[in-house]
Amino acid sequence: MKTMQAVVKTAAKAGATLLERKTPEPGPGQVLVRVLAASICGTDHHVYAWDDWAANRVRPPLVMGHECAGEVVELGPGAQGVKVGDLVSVETHVSCGLCYPCRTGQEHLCEQVSILGVDRDGAFADFLAIPAKNAWVNAPGTDPALAAIQEPFGNAVHTALATPLIGRKVAVIGVGPIGLMATAIARQAGAEQVVAVDLSTYRLQMALKMGADHVVDASREDTTDALRRLTGGRGVDVVLEMSGSGKALDQALAACANGATVALLGLPSAPIRIDMGSRVIMKGITLLGITGRRMFETWYRGQALQASGRLDLTPLITHRLPLGEVDQAMGLLERGEAAKIVLFPGGV
Repeated sequence: MKTMQAVVKTAAKAGATLLERKTPEPGPGQVLVRVLAASICGTDHHVYAWDDWAANRVRPPLVMGHECAGEVVELGPGAQGVKVGDLVSVETHVSCGLCYPCRTGQEHLCEQVSILGVDRDGAFADFLAIPAKNAWVNAPGTDPALAAIQEPFGNAVHTALATPLIGRKVAVIGVGPIGLMATAIARQAGAEQVVAVDLSTYRLQMALKMGADHVVDASREDTTDALRRLTGGRGVDVVLEMSGSGKALDQALAACANGATVALLGLPSAPIRIDMGSRVIMKGITLLGITGRRMFETWYRGQALQASGRLDLTPLITHRLPLGEVDQAMGLLERGEAAKIVLFPGGV
């Protein structure tokens, strides 16, 4: 166990390499996790493709990946709350615990946050050392792949439940994996109507399976017109913006009813321009910026949503691949041929 396999961003360029690395040791308050499953998200693709965001944030060499689940195999000095053998999901934002947000109950907004696979070595590896407080213990027998996607599910929970949904008309803009999760949450949370908007036929078909009443293909019809038509001219009460597209956001704002709420999770790749007067101020729109998950309120909410058995995330896991096939996995995502891909360090 002195060395392990890991997917490493070795240089400031596209791609990644499967290498042998030293197995980390758990420090004070930390645990060592044997990674059983690690899922891929958009952030991982940013780092893999080495876009402008990654170039300005990530400092190679770095073990990639952050969404994961595994078995606790060793406790560092003073580690509490978990025991060897526990199957844990990982809260990937490591907070400092000392800054103003941390000390006022908002650790998800930590001013010194360190994110796995972005600011510190991540989860595309055989082993991972994390603070014990970042381990979420799952029930024995939980599918490790399902446990691995609890972190992005937390993003969807945080976004969707940032405003009441019962009896409201909801538009989910961008139905990648988190948008698909948000679609299912809105359905279970009592939305009157759920409309999914995307450019991908593949994703829109999945949105119907996850509970959308209607889908809008933004490559074929105007989003504003479609949302107005589907809501009988009234407009939508809630927008869950997952795409990061300036055009999509502008069209969604135009389709909002007066007094609507727009929760923003999607990260734009460049600054966007919005007519704040007509789109937001004069309509009394509430804009909510969403980042990460509330630690750990969101985790408890997510657990409760799934406990009923009516919210099943399993259909979102479209591919299960060995860790060494990360290049194939990234290609599937780039071609829009997958939803959630889970990598298995020990083999599928």
